[in-house]
Amino acid sequence: MKFGYLTGNHAGGILPGHLARELEARSFDSVWFPEHSHIPVERRSPYPNGGQLPETYFHMMDPWVSITAAASETTTLTLGTGICLILEHDLLDLACTVATADVLSQGRVVMGIGVGWNEEELENHRPDLPFRKRYSAMRERVEALRVAWREDEASFQGTWDSYSPSWVFPKPVAGTVPIALGNAGPLGIQHAAEYADEWAPIDVGVMNVDGKPDVLGGIKRFRRLADEAGRDGSSIPISLYIWGFPRQQRLEDYAEAGVTQFVFTPVNFDAPAADDTLRYLDELTPVLEAFSS
Repeated sequence: MKFGYLTGNHAGGILPGHLARELEARSFDSVWFPEHSHIPVERRSPYPNGGQLPETYFHMMDPWVSITAAASETTTLTLGTGICLILEHDLLDLACTVATADVLSQGRVVMGIGVGWNEEELENHRPDLPFRKRYSAMRERVEALRVAWREDEASFQGTWDSYSPSWVFPKPVAGTVPIALGNAGPLGIQHAAEYADEWAPIDVGVMNVDGKPDVLGGIKRFRRLADEAGRDGSSIPISLYIWGFPRQQRLEDYAEAGVTQFVFTPVNFDAPAADDTLRYLDELTPVLEAFSS
């Protein structure tokens, strides 16, 4: 079993390099950085977890700059986005940024992606893209990125993204960057099963086709849909975000269902201080030890 940690990555909290050093020293396998370039003052989209939007969301730092800082302080830690709002970027700029982070980390980057929940945030970036079309646009963008990373002279023509024959460098160390799709609803599970290199949902967000929370059922459906897409569903990694403090029995059930990595969420999303985060990492240590014993 692998273990990761999702940081809120807010300005004023523990800095990315410091956190990454502490995680590597505690035998964590990965660190994941979230993304919100901004939060529009007009709040039409409700926070998916209900209630008021936590303070951390208003103060998140850029994930790719943060990954570079974390890379410079570590040697083995996998560096992921949890998640990158893939549609809220210029395509070719994103291809270069991600590949650069991968080169600087010597191939340790995983690109966790999603379509986001904040409709007005996407509108500010992409007024041309209807919110209801974001899943098809995400699928197209993943392919456009993979072409840019793979081909020496790359070109792409799609509905939402296109670029003329171009030299797009640098290239990722392994020729591509793994895509970990974070969406957890029925449609998101289908997308992950069909083309993601990894599935990385939040446990409390995993919904089966009936719209009800069902982590174990969602995992079974993911594996089945991957098999139906001509892939080996059992071989695709699942990094499951664990909402709240982890309970041992719940983790054991997830592990038995085929989860390959647990990603623990922050002590809270109310802009915790660095010391609060470090104390929480100490509280998580027995969980890691229980699975390695």
